[in-house]
Order: sequence, then structure tokens, then C-alpha cells
Amino acid sequence: MLPPVRCFTCGTPLGHLWEQFKARVAAGEEAGKALDSLGVERYCCRRTLYTAVTYVEELALYSVYRKEREQVIRKYFHVGEG
Repeated sequence: MLPPVRCFTCGTPLGHLWEQFKARVAAGEEAGKALDSLGVERYCCRRTLYTAVTYVEELALYSVYRKEREQVIRKYFHVGEG
């Protein structure tokens, strides 16, 4: 998995924050609080870090296309294929 190096919108460097952010979230800290403590304030930068591929499945839970969610996850992440 490649971490986001820069914000896709404003170009702010984010690559140096990726490991800390990932470790904090893995340890159970809420993503929003981790981003606050790392000093990531702009919503575009927050989105770039939070929506990295690692969190796509978690975000899919809130999709308006709930019926299609499982199909999308299986198609793009090859989940459930033997």
C-alpha cells in the first residue's frame, strides 16, 4: 500500500504523517482525534489521509448503495473468492 504523499487538492505534504496516523488508528484512537493531534486541519488533507485504500472498506459501510456494497468490495478487493 502506497501512502498519500501529498494532499490531492491543495498539495500539502502528508507522507511524513502517514505512519503515525496509521499506527494511532490501529491502536484504537479515533481517526478524527489522530488527525487533530497531528495538526491536519484542512478538510481536503483530512480526506486524503482518511480515504486511503486502507479505510475504503470501513467507509463503504456508509454507502447509500448498501445492496451493491458487497459486490463492489468483492469486485475491487477480491474478497470472498477462493
